[in-house]
Amino acid sequence: MALILIIFLVLLLVLVLMFIGIYNSLVKLRNRVKNAWSQIDVQLKRRYDLIPNLVETAKGYLKHEREVLENVTKARTQAIQADKGVAEQAKAENFLTQTLRSLFAVVENYPDLKANQNMLALQEELTSTENKISFARQHYNDSVMVFNTKIEMFPSNMVASMLNFKQQEFFEVESEEEKKPVNVKF
Repeated sequence: MALILIIFLVLLLVLVLMFIGIYNSLVKLRNRVKNAWSQIDVQLKRRYDLIPNLVETAKGYLKHEREVLENVTKARTQAIQADKGVAEQAKAENFLTQTLRSLFAVVENYPDLKANQNMLALQEELTSTENKISFARQHYNDSVMVFNTKIEMFPSNMVASMLNFKQQEFFEVESEEEKKPVNVKF
């Protein structure tokens, strides 16, 4: 009888330790997802701070292209005011990226502006920021994939459902235009 009690207690202890281990790994992965999202936020803030300088630099040269500048400013405002949910933020960021592309396309038609040192520096800084945003999005999506996989796998799926861990959304490109290959012309 004592042996059965000892075996039962050992099994119970093993189960409790497994439960604690799974819970801790889920918490760690959830925090990695949150951290990855924060890294996207940091880079987006940097982008938002650069855009007004870019618009101001271009304003003097692009008097006839006022609509482009207004669209960039509007897209920046929408991106800043986005709900901060992954889907809404992704949609706003994709729109902002498209308006920035249109601004850079217009800049190409103005040789004086294209050669302006402030404009060149801002474009380089924005390009660097876009690359950092891209890497941050990739890291976020990788973190979400690991977290969501852990939630779906046995036995962690049982612990996850008991403790209300929910799958996270991926940061996805919604625009079909952004999925198309870049058309390079010489």
